[in-house]
Amino acid sequence: GALMLEEDLYNSYFKLPYLSPFKTVPFQRMSASRVNCLLVLSSSSEGVSSESFRQAYNLASSNFNIQVASPNGKNIEFIQQDDNNRRWFNEFRSKSVSTPIGLETIDPNRYSALLIPAAPGALHDLTNNEDLAVIIRHFVKEKKSICAIGLGVAALFCAKEENKQWSFEDYSLTGPSVYELAKSPDFSSLPLITEDTIKDLGGKYN
Repeated sequence: GALMLEEDLYNSYFKLPYLSPFKTVPFQRMSASRVNCLLVLSSSSEGVSSESFRQAYNLASSNFNIQVASPNGKNIEFIQQDDNNRRWFNEFRSKSVSTPIGLETIDPNRYSALLIPAAPGALHDLTNNEDLAVIIRHFVKEKKSICAIGLGVAALFCAKEENKQWSFEDYSLTGPSVYELAKSPDFSSLPLITEDTIKDLGGKYN
């Protein structure tokens, strides 16, 4: 599952509050020049999906200057690596961009896109992160593009206004369903369920 602002919203400058299934075309149409994209990753021991991150990074880096950030700039645990992506990660870790900076140091004005790959760890350290909340509220206010993939949607739960209203209230979002998560062996220990939380916060789940 993923979140992506619909292509027609790009054409109308995001006038409608709607998020729909992820697709790659909008990234390619944003601008001919390379602008900055912020990749927010969980630093929890539950980790970030290695395949989701690899795909997200490859897609974004072909169109944007990338900055990776995590809570307090802690190192990232990429889970479910296999022979197909292990070599890629070895090469990625040799690049300076692989070292995350702290969310508390981010100036959101410098970034045109926010990308949050799938991450079980997001349920543990991003859902209530106030530094990330400031960043997301800026992106919503300025109508900048946001993409949250899979359990990365949990990172959006932190974005509440001063009146405690969720920044994505009445938005249509997608992500792992209760049925999908129930098949996971660690289902009983999950701190929250994405489908239920989206509904509880006033969003529309699809």
